[in-house]
Amino acid sequence: MRRSRLRHLGLAGLLVLGSLSAVGTLPASAADAPAASPSTSPSAEQPASTGLLDAMRRDFGLTRAEAEDRLAAEREATDLEPAARRAAGEAYGGSWFDARTGRLAVAVTSDAAPSTVRAVRATGAEVRTVRHSARRLDAAKARVDRLDAPAGVASWHVDQRANTVVVDVVAGQRADNDVRGFLEGARRAGPVTVRTVPSAPQTFAAGTVGGDPYYTGNVRCSIGFSVHGGFVTAGHCGRAGAGVSGWDGSYIGTFQGSSFPDNDYAWVSVGSGWWTVPVVLGWGTVSDQLVRGSNVAPVGASICRSGSTTHWHCGTVLAHNETVNYSDGAVVHQLTKTSVCAEGGDSGGSFISGDQAQGVTSGGWGNCSGGGETWFQPVNEILNRYGLTLHTA
Repeated sequence: MRRSRLRHLGLAGLLVLGSLSAVGTLPASAADAPAASPSTSPSAEQPASTGLLDAMRRDFGLTRAEAEDRLAAEREATDLEPAARRAAGEAYGGSWFDARTGRLAVAVTSDAAPSTVRAVRATGAEVRTVRHSARRLDAAKARVDRLDAPAGVASWHVDQRANTVVVDVVAGQRADNDVRGFLEGARRAGPVTVRTVPSAPQTFAAGTVGGDPYYTGNVRCSIGFSVHGGFVTAGHCGRAGAGVSGWDGSYIGTFQGSSFPDNDYAWVSVGSGWWTVPVVLGWGTVSDQLVRGSNVAPVGASICRSGSTTHWHCGTVLAHNETVNYSDGAVVHQLTKTSVCAEGGDSGGSFISGDQAQGVTSGGWGNCSGGGETWFQPVNEILNRYGLTLHTA
């Protein structure tokens, strides 16, 4: 594809940041980014692109058939979860995708009526018995949210599988007086388990370098998903009113809304000849990925991330509704944790499961050489906050 043509495709080129496969270094220009091939685009017969399947084979050690089977099972679990949650009622203790069995697991409290257990099983979900309800765990986490977190505390979330609130403490900081005080307060809030993580989380914005998807000021970030009228990205990448330029330095649009900290989301209007499409590009290495919706993937489901620095990497959903205490002191709520790696400049990029948009990259710890964990802001929250409509195929 010629550079002049991509200038008019605009967002189509920029949306490389939000899809589901594995690529190498982002080219300095988008001169050779190809259009999607009918033989490799998702369809009813082929639910995922070749690039996505290749990424899952690489990152999960699966065969192509196993990757296809897992995506189909995750899609079924995602569709099943709302009905199973309703069937559990007050006894609901959480739910997750069990990769070992390929089914949705739903936790119910030990005092659940036999009729409730039968109703959950009737949906097709597996039943697990736990001590605490999801409502109690969520209430405990909400009380922890009201505590002042010192720098040595990285994050906290409800672990539905372990049926507890997990607090992550940075290695070497557990004996710190402020950390000890925070943990004492957390334990008074409800059932808490403390875990050690290697380093403090940080956001993934970066200084300007050549060949990147978009800039605001001297910061480089990654586009998340196309919405009607623009695209969504991370809030720490720019404030409302800030101008945005593309890979070629031309004007794209303006940050219309931005929230950080507390949240980490933003949306940018698109104009000046740039327009939006419901795809993410493979940049000549993998096929394009269509975006068809935004159904929430359960804990345990596979998920992939694309960003302007490290491009395509896959992992699993580890937790929903996690509160993260970034190394600069910014606290962000309601993030989703994943085992996917990321690095500077990946901020704002897309997390997607199958063909369903999940969220935009916020931050994490580690890198894509040694591994790490990354958080994203759920896309549905962004859409609801600003009254946006996801551009879907």
